[in-house]
Amino acid sequence: MIPFKICGITNIKDALAAIENKASAIGFIFVKNSPREISFETATEISKKIGDKISKIGIFVNQEKKIIKKAIKSIPLNMIQLHGDENPLFCSSFSIPVIKAIQIKNNESINKVKEYNVDAILFDTYKKNVRGGTGSSFDWNILSNQKYDKPIILSGGLNTKNVLEAINTINPNAIDVNSGVEVSPGIKSHSKVKKFYNTINQTKNTGFQFE
Repeated sequence: MIPFKICGITNIKDALAAIENKASAIGFIFVKNSPREISFETATEISKKIGDKISKIGIFVNQEKKIIKKAIKSIPLNMIQLHGDENPLFCSSFSIPVIKAIQIKNNESINKVKEYNVDAILFDTYKKNVRGGTGSSFDWNILSNQKYDKPIILSGGLNTKNVLEAINTINPNAIDVNSGVEVSPGIKSHSKVKKFYNTINQTKNTGFQFE
C-alpha cells in the first residue's frame, strides 16, 4: 500500500485511529490561527501515549528556527514539513528529514522543486493567503509525466472519491490527507479514515518512509 499521512491531528483518539488504519505518519500543525492548530504541550502528550507506533511530523509556516528546533526535541518529531516561504538554505539546516511544501498554481510552480535539497517535496493546492488544508485539489495533469530527483508527496483535497485517480495520474511516492477524512476542521471521522484506508489498501507500496 502507498504510504499515507493523516495531517491536522489534534487529539489522541484521532491519532489512534490513524495507527489502527495503517497510516504511516500523522501531522501536527503548529501554525497560529489554523483551524487545526495544536500546542506543543498537547502534541507532546499525544506523542508520549503513542510512542514509536507511527511517525510524527510537525508542520510549520515561516517560523523561527529556534521554535522549530524546540518542537523537534520536546515532542519529539521524526520529520518537519515547511509550508511557507522558507528558502533552500533554511530548509537544509535541520538535523532531521525535511519535507518542503510547494503550492501548485500553474505549470511554472514545479520549477521550484530543483531549488531545494530536501528529503521530499509535498505538492499542495494554491489558495491565496492559505497554507494547506484548503480541501481543494489542483489540476493533476500539471504533474503528470514529470520526473523528479526526490520523493513526491501528493496533497490537496484528497478523499475516497478521487485518491485512486490522483495516484494513477501522478504516481506519487506518498499521499497526505486532511480535510478528506474530517467531520470538521481538526476533528477526524474515524469511519472516513477507515474508508480511506480501505480505498488505497490495494495500491502499490512505493518504499517511501516518513522518517
